[in-house]
Amino acid sequence: MAGQVISEGEDEVNVTMNVIPLVDVMLVLLIIFLITIPVAIKTIPVELPEVSNEVTETKPENIVIAVDTDGGVYWNDLPVSHEELFDRLKTEAVKVPQPEVHVRGDREARYEHVGRVVAITGRSGILKVGFITDPEQGAVVQRFNY
Repeated sequence: MAGQVISEGEDEVNVTMNVIPLVDVMLVLLIIFLITIPVAIKTIPVELPEVSNEVTETKPENIVIAVDTDGGVYWNDLPVSHEELFDRLKTEAVKVPQPEVHVRGDREARYEHVGRVVAITGRSGILKVGFITDPEQGAVVQRFNY
């Protein structure tokens, strides 16, 4: 058997280790440290102010650009030309935070007309563009970034 000594005579040495004094010393040291640590740490009582951690985020207005079946472009329901659209988007692109552009293309509109509006938006420096779709009754914005 491991750890036991079978004694056949008086001349054999007992090889088992006695750990009880070691445990006693460790418990005494632990008690000493528990008593002395709070005494060693001296703090000055200070009443700290209470603050609230609320994120203040300013959200810009989204710009809705509509494209009808004939290729007419509307800025928030007002008709604009392609040059005027580019100039307006350029002034909006420098704002911080930059607004999102939502493009509403008519179902019967040619891709060419909607693609031209997206290209103008990209050239003006707008980074966030989304397409407004109408699945059944709820409007959904599908976004992509330049």
